[in-house]
Amino acid sequence: MESNFDKKQNLKERLEFVRFYSRWVKSVPNEVWSKQQTDFINSLFENAVNYPFSPEKYLKSLKK
Repeated sequence: MESNFDKKQNLKERLEFVRFYSRWVKSVPNEVWSKQQTDFINSLFENAVNYPFSPEKYLKSLKK
């Protein structure tokens, strides 16, 4: 099975995003980007209860 995934293009896009985001972080007050990061991290924790596996079961599934 052949993949259309282009590693070089993916790396280029990721680096562009990192540069974009770093410019944004530098251009807004700390309170703005800090709140955004806090909201994102909190949403991950809140959503974790909806995940059907326990952490142990999830890690075990990765080994297959």
